Amino acid sequence: MNHPVRPIRRRVLLGACGLLALALQPAAQAQAWPAKPITVVVPFPAGGGTDAFARPLFAQLTKQLGVQVIIDNKGGAGGNVGATIASKAAPDGYTWFMGGVHHAIAPSIYPKLDYNLSNDFTPVALLASVPQVIIVNPQKIKAANLQEFLAYAKANPGNINYGSAGNGTSHHLAGELFNLQARTKLVHVPYRGAGPALQDVLAGQIDMMFDGLASSATHIKGGKVKALAVAGEQRANGFPDIPTAAEAGMPGYQVATWYGLWAPKGTPQAAIDRMAAELQKAFASNEIKDAWKGLGAYTPNLYGKPFADFVSSETRRWAEVVKDANVKLD
Repeated sequence: MNHPVRPIRRRVLLGACGLLALALQPAAQAQAWPAKPITVVVPFPAGGGTDAFARPLFAQLTKQLGVQVIIDNKGGAGGNVGATIASKAAPDGYTWFMGGVHHAIAPSIYPKLDYNLSNDFTPVALLASVPQVIIVNPQKIKAANLQEFLAYAKANPGNINYGSAGNGTSHHLAGELFNLQARTKLVHVPYRGAGPALQDVLAGQIDMMFDGLASSATHIKGGKVKALAVAGEQRANGFPDIPTAAEAGMPGYQVATWYGLWAPKGTPQAAIDRMAAELQKAFASNEIKDAWKGLGAYTPNLYGKPFADFVSSETRRWAEVVKDANVKLD
């Protein structure tokens, strides 16, 4: 005898299975990411401070994720060219943007940007923070310490130049802030990235630089540049012999170079969450702990909204410096 209940029950079971499959679909997609190589846009040329952090970090993520994480250096306009390129990338989880303090400064110094950090990106994490360091070419500036340099700079106004990663970058504004606080007249020379500027300091083409400690670390250790002070509250991780600016005679002079990771707006949340989890795992590894120590950096535990709030506070802070120093594009 035919049982009328069985076909209905069968249809109910099939419907339930279909609903279950739909419910599991996002989880399956999350597990599938990443299924191909990932690109991280780094908005400065190779060899600068951003690169010094990007290379060990994304090599570690390559190991963890099992797919190649490729660094794409796109320098120019103080980091704004790369930011613009990244902002227009497909939000599919396969393009990310590694920016930093420069991009918190940009809105207050560039009259028109082709991207908006808040509107075009989703904040993922603060990757590293490192104090800036005041370095000089020892063949050009014969100063054993910051006090000797200050005396020399005040006796030679307009005759000492400093390089930066470009107009509106933290290297540039660190020099402007120094001029304000020390009442000196150092001359700004912008480059297309910290790497080229540092190379000219090493070659003696320019006198000095306010650099992220990460990119100068090797040259400080090798004696090719002289570190006069770090612009932090305390001596830098891995560099106990370099005094703080306060210890060297400039209390209140503090500048940190920090680096963060963003995703183009619209990137799947599952990919962002997985990336954040992998970053936490990477920061706990001995490889990254050792690398950050060698670069004088530490890793703040800021992800998502707390990272966004930090960026907003930095944007307000640097806007005040730009206004007080009357900074204009060269």
